Amino acid sequence: MLLTLCLMTLGASLPGVVWAQSPPAPQVYEARVTRVSDGDTVWVQPLSGGRYRKLRLEGLDAPEICQNGGPASRDALAQRVLRQNVTVTERQRDDYGRGLARLRHAGDDVGGWMVASGQAWSYRWRRSLGPYQAQETRARAQRIGLFSQADAELPRSFRQRHGPCAF
Repeated sequence: MLLTLCLMTLGASLPGVVWAQSPPAPQVYEARVTRVSDGDTVWVQPLSGGRYRKLRLEGLDAPEICQNGGPASRDALAQRVLRQNVTVTERQRDDYGRGLARLRHAGDDVGGWMVASGQAWSYRWRRSLGPYQAQETRARAQRIGLFSQADAELPRSFRQRHGPCAF
């Protein structure tokens, strides 16, 4: 009971998460990546069939496609997973109806790989530096990808100043 209460409280503090009773059980399935929209959004086709699904990678924030570093981030993700089979762990939906998911490819957590490669930031909320804080710290120390640029701007700040990309 205490665990359920703690999880519900945690869920209420995460953006875009609404749980009526208890957190939903994650859906785990194999899928083929059919499209990469940007550095944190992919389309997949479940290998078992069914409709295509638009997923946002959980735990990271990649530059907007119209932001400096956006095309490079998208291209890095595409090079890694486009037309590849991945294991999807989909937990819930975001405010835009996309499934929030973790992807695994060739034994690696794709979100962690994106942050470690300097192609995205660990997703921050409230005081938390997010689940990929250690990968981001190493990428910053090595000055790779986005972290080699002195003027790299968090996507959240970019969206607040410019709004979403008009694509």
